[in-house]
Amino acid sequence: MAIEGGCRCGSVRYRIDSTEMPPVYCCHCQVCQTWSGSAFSQQAVVGEGRIAVTRGEVEVYENITASGALSTQRLCGTCHTRLWNTNSARPGITVVRAGTLDDAEHLVPRAHIWTKRKQPWILIADDVPQWEENAPPADFIAALSGTTA
Repeated sequence: MAIEGGCRCGSVRYRIDSTEMPPVYCCHCQVCQTWSGSAFSQQAVVGEGRIAVTRGEVEVYENITASGALSTQRLCGTCHTRLWNTNSARPGITVVRAGTLDDAEHLVPRAHIWTKRKQPWILIADDVPQWEENAPPADFIAALSGTTA
């Protein structure tokens, strides 16, 4: 069994080589709010070699982040849905836009970052780890894996 997803118009489909839904976090930073056109982005973390396009063609958009890292975005060339990205600052990791997964309604965020930019009407459960900005890497990995650092 694999996890599948795709863009809004259906032109692009992808498959993640996994039998379990990936861990998900929410980012409330200004960049994610702008990219998503919403209050935050919900993102699933997957190993870089575990995702493959099964239908359609993915366009690539690259930009240099404020920290100087290269962010490589993959999106549908027809409807321009952002599907996933990689970042030179996090080698080996793919960040999938969780809403593009077919079974996204089953995802529960394990962490929230950049909460100092969070919209005031969003409530985060007390038992979900959250950080005002980026989380320390070990703490973030522990939160996504469901362990404690």
